[in-house]
Amino acid sequence: MKIALRTCLAALLTTASLAATAPAFAADPPGSLPCDGVLQDKAACLRERGAAAQMNRQAGSVAPDAATLQQNALARCARQPASDREACEARVTGAGATEVRGSVLGGGVVRTTETPIR
Repeated sequence: MKIALRTCLAALLTTASLAATAPAFAADPPGSLPCDGVLQDKAACLRERGAAAQMNRQAGSVAPDAATLQQNALARCARQPASDREACEARVTGAGATEVRGSVLGGGVVRTTETPIR
């Protein structure tokens, strides 16, 4: 009897928590991650989202195209020492066996390319 009561109580609590988070998911703009307070601080998420929306309204900014992003990445590689520059460009362009892991939300994207030394 006690186990059944605990199971029912757990199910009710789970249902209640899902119902409470549903409005937060519904209010998120399309294509954005939810500010649910689970993956990140909800107040900070909402503040940053609002600041980005205001900046877009004021500047009318448009997301950069792939060519601009590639050019920026290669410019960062140009600042590397000459001995590392070629490997950096290979990672950025995805040449060879480049492995990409991580996410922006998780703290960054890590690109790894193994280069055999002769």
